[in-house]
Amino acid sequence: MSCHSSTTWLPRSRRSPGEGRSLLASLLASTPAGESYRDSGLLIVSELVTNALVHGTPPGHRIYLSLDLDPARLRIEVHDARRNREPVLRALTLDGEAGRGLHLVKSLSTRTGCSPREHTGKIVWSEVTA
Repeated sequence: MSCHSSTTWLPRSRRSPGEGRSLLASLLASTPAGESYRDSGLLIVSELVTNALVHGTPPGHRIYLSLDLDPARLRIEVHDARRNREPVLRALTLDGEAGRGLHLVKSLSTRTGCSPREHTGKIVWSEVTA
């Protein structure tokens, strides 16, 4: 991790995406080049935390959010408790009400991925470069 990082545990709550955005906004505001990551970073945090909330966090578990910023990139990691439910890009349709979030994340990110977490669950991550 760089010297500009922040982590938190988020509850399994519909307020968690907003809490994640607030944490990122604070981190970016405290960093000279942070503003260049604001729009894409806020959207990515919203989408990844929402996906963890809806698809990856069973009752009684929390979501871990890790943010790391250096002059060349922003890395966002969202840890959840379900290892067997990796994110899946759905085919887009004009009348679909869901399934666009990961497409947005992918289009805004330089790199994305998913890896198993040490004891349980997975880490879904995204990197955005300046």
